[in-house]
Amino acid sequence: MIRLLLADDQALVRGALAALLGLESDLEVVAQVGSGEEVVAAALEHRPDVALLDVEMPGLDGIAATARLRMAVPATRVLIVTTFGRPGYLRRALQAGASGFVVKDTPAAQLADAVRRVHAGLRVVDPALATDSLVAGESPLTARETEVLLAARDGAPVAVMARRLFLSEGTVRNHLSAAIGKTGSTNRAEAVITAEGNGWL
Repeated sequence: MIRLLLADDQALVRGALAALLGLESDLEVVAQVGSGEEVVAAALEHRPDVALLDVEMPGLDGIAATARLRMAVPATRVLIVTTFGRPGYLRRALQAGASGFVVKDTPAAQLADAVRRVHAGLRVVDPALATDSLVAGESPLTARETEVLLAARDGAPVAVMARRLFLSEGTVRNHLSAAIGKTGSTNRAEAVITAEGNGWL
């Protein structure tokens, strides 16, 4: 029996996944959580073989949760199951230690098979997304430029961003300018949209 942990902030989606996977004779859902922050504690308590994590959850996202889970419970393999098949997400998830990456509209039988393959130590990646990732390449943004764009998501003034990031206003402006140029954008709002669309944030 393969023990599963599900993490998705949408209760309906989480419940549907649990019901579908529970129909398989060799799969058992032992824990369900609604946020990335709960993943490690649930894994430590239930010791799942495979964790299925959504990417976009409030607070700690699925990619950051993957990295924490792989550090805390290395025996638990991670399969990212997301609505958003963005090339940057795939690359970042694999770098964080995920063993697989599939989109939520994957047929139930294929999802169950992906779980079994990840459990067996194989890597499972949606083929179309793998191709898109190769074409898109790596994020052109530095870690600091990424951090500044994340801080710019809510439209905060530069002074507020500088305080949040413990940087000078001039440094924030420089990083914003670099990120705008690298994303081929005309302003920071457009740069955020472009970076999010590519899964770089």
